[in-house]
Amino acid sequence: MRPVGSDIQDLRSVVVPEVERHPFEPFLPEGCRLLMLGSFPPAEKRWAMRFYYPNFTNDMWRIFGLCFHGDKMHFVDQEHKTFRLELIVPLLRRLGIGLYDTAQAVRRLKNTASDKDLEVVEPVDLKAMLHSLPDCRAVVVTGQKACDVLSACFGITGQPAVGEYVAFDFEGRTLRLYRMPSSSRAYPMKVEQKATYYKPMFERETGL
Repeated sequence: MRPVGSDIQDLRSVVVPEVERHPFEPFLPEGCRLLMLGSFPPAEKRWAMRFYYPNFTNDMWRIFGLCFHGDKMHFVDQEHKTFRLELIVPLLRRLGIGLYDTAQAVRRLKNTASDKDLEVVEPVDLKAMLHSLPDCRAVVVTGQKACDVLSACFGITGQPAVGEYVAFDFEGRTLRLYRMPSSSRAYPMKVEQKATYYKPMFERETGL
């Protein structure tokens, strides 16, 4: 027989990952028309800059380079292994593209940046965020976890296929929910191919 109290000792030995809160403020430029939502930033040790999609191996800013300049290196500072925020931020403001994530607090169940290893402790109040963005007509999710959290929030039962969108209603507005390929290198698609999914969406929603 197991000694009395051994179950309690076993429970005490289980290490519960600490809760991480989101390190960035929402980037919501005036007149935001398009809101891009990921899941949660990677751990700080993986950052190349203090802004969204900070991991140097993440392809989001290369996708932006291809879509807006035909050059995946346009926003990349290869020498310093970072991205050119001085070019990225003005573009986002000019086009009315907002950035945030769907989780305000998470636990990392493993020591990875993968969505599948994230436990969402506190989702973002997406309804309050969209309420504060009266000009927003489209939301883009860049991963399955983000899509699941947003769909649960707005009662969306038919999620879009990758590269497609579905319409949903909120406070008298009809918005489009786009599901785009993940910009993570772990997603099995070349950056050039990913950009072919993003570009039509940018064309429609920002007037590219």
